[in-house]
Amino acid sequence: MKRFLLLVLGAVLFSNIASAQFYKTGNDRFSFKVQPFAGGYVDMNGNMEVINPSAPVGINFGFEIPSSQQYPWQQYLNNSTAGVGVTYLDLGDKVMGKAVSVYPYIMLNCVRTKHFELALKLASGLAYCSETYWTNEREGENPDYTGKPDVSNRDNPKAHYTFGSHLNAYLSAGVNLNFPLTRNLTLNGEFGFIHMSNGRIMEPNMGANILYGGVGVIATINPEEEKEPIKFPRLPYRWSLNVTLAAGTQSADLTDGRNFFINTFHLGAIYNVCNWYGIGLGADVFYNDAIGGESNRGLFRNDIDYKQSDKIRAGVSINNELQFGRVTAMVDWGVYLYNPARNYYNHYHPIYGHGKRPLFYKMHSAGSDEAWHYIRFGVKYRVWDNLYVQALAKTHMHIAEQIEFGIGYQIPFIVKSKRQNSKDVIFHYGKKWWENY
Repeated sequence: MKRFLLLVLGAVLFSNIASAQFYKTGNDRFSFKVQPFAGGYVDMNGNMEVINPSAPVGINFGFEIPSSQQYPWQQYLNNSTAGVGVTYLDLGDKVMGKAVSVYPYIMLNCVRTKHFELALKLASGLAYCSETYWTNEREGENPDYTGKPDVSNRDNPKAHYTFGSHLNAYLSAGVNLNFPLTRNLTLNGEFGFIHMSNGRIMEPNMGANILYGGVGVIATINPEEEKEPIKFPRLPYRWSLNVTLAAGTQSADLTDGRNFFINTFHLGAIYNVCNWYGIGLGADVFYNDAIGGESNRGLFRNDIDYKQSDKIRAGVSINNELQFGRVTAMVDWGVYLYNPARNYYNHYHPIYGHGKRPLFYKMHSAGSDEAWHYIRFGVKYRVWDNLYVQALAKTHMHIAEQIEFGIGYQIPFIVKSKRQNSKDVIFHYGKKWWENY
């Protein structure tokens, strides 16, 4: 409680100083946010229950840029606010350590009145965690302990299976509430969810899930002059094709001493329902070198002579895209149509035993790594014209299988009514493209 009160006091002092130092006349342009918060762990793993950390507390810092109404995505998303955040998090125990995350975020306006604002906050970035399985395991690397803790025993309170690497993915979503106090000072409240893990790039990878709530203040800085809002047309295309090639590595088991290569090819057709949302169908081909008996993980049988074709999966998926200008968030759900690995799982299935499973079947358990369907989610960034780079996580239910990084090309087809000539079929993003439509 003392830590949280100190964070609140620091936030108030910071906001007053910022508001006094940067005050100008005019309309809102950018803001500084300071927000202490406290939370609780959700779905704690058995190892974390043994460690028994106290409630995590931290502080959010944000630099926000409200809509200037000068870019198409701002108009399409109801003049939403973009920002860059830094979060400091005390994970509640010296074994768990501390975390610092850096991330871009967007605030999607839901309700805006003179005295109250409600927005949905979405954030994605990277978190650095001070303590991992490996810093606790290696003698002398962790100054909090003397000797070498036996981390092979998960009931050991000095073991730490939550993070296998210092660098982890940081995902957050929440509801943001603003109550303007003065023209330059706003009371802010936020309630949300934080997830941190490395997506099985390095084991162990239990990850941390945190529900949090915080109260802070926002100091608003104003520009010297107001810009005239620009009215933008609708995007000149409805259908587009996405062609993506991605790759990465997967750590299957802590004792393997190696990572396995993974590769993905994706072809998707997206229909833009509106300027910021698209839905469509995709075809996916996956290669995972961890499928087989070479890992100590024990997920697959080790008495099989695996062929390369056994390590390939193929499926079809429903693709969802949320577009924020150059940035697009993606969530796909798919089913495997070619999945020979389903017949080689090592555990005994209550219906099919160790025999062959059909393409679609009841899975072994809710927390099982096996699946007949998959989820992919992540972001892509358009770097030039229709060329983009992306980072995606692939999971079976809530169990991460891999994180992949890729490059792709979008092919948007201009609607006939917008084509300026017969050869004008593919839309290309350019500077002030809207002036041609």
